[in-house]
Amino acid sequence: VQLVESGGGSVQAGGSLRLSCVVSGYTINSDIYCMGWFRQAPGKEHEGVGSLDSDGGTVRADSVMGRATISQDSAKSTLYLQLNSLKPEDTAMYYCAARNLPGCNAWSGFNDWGQGTQVTVS
Repeated sequence: VQLVESGGGSVQAGGSLRLSCVVSGYTINSDIYCMGWFRQAPGKEHEGVGSLDSDGGTVRADSVMGRATISQDSAKSTLYLQLNSLKPEDTAMYYCAARNLPGCNAWSGFNDWGQGTQVTVS
């Protein structure tokens, strides 16, 4: 199983980014019950950004509510995180995660993780 994030970069405050997470080794619609995005800034705790369950339900953290959209393209085995109106405090390494067991807790219980993609907002 492999999760590979991309789409990070440096952007000015107010800008947008779309992060992608390509999943291999799983079939999104049949093997995965929950996918999530997390982030970690230097010196700060790991923070949940949002999740998407197998029924299409999404949960987003208060810190990104109204600015973040989580979606997936099953045909491409890809999870997306669209972040708009970026703020300097969004600067972090962003990780995607997958859970191949029943249930979806937005912030815990993920089995597999990607290596992350860096987002820097100035």
